[in-house]
Amino acid sequence: MNSQSNSTLVGTAGGTFLSIVPNLNSEDLIKTVVLATVGAVVSFSISVLLKYLCKKHKK
Repeated sequence: MNSQSNSTLVGTAGGTFLSIVPNLNSEDLIKTVVLATVGAVVSFSISVLLKYLCKKHKK
């Protein structure tokens, strides 16, 4: 990637980010953090459970 295309990409990403930031409410941010945390915990728990069940089934 050349420097001109890289700066265009960074400029576009920065502009998009800065246009989104003023539209975020604290409620939305808190809701997003809570849902992401719940999703990560559930995903991790299911992975551990499936790994345990696979080990138990192989024996």
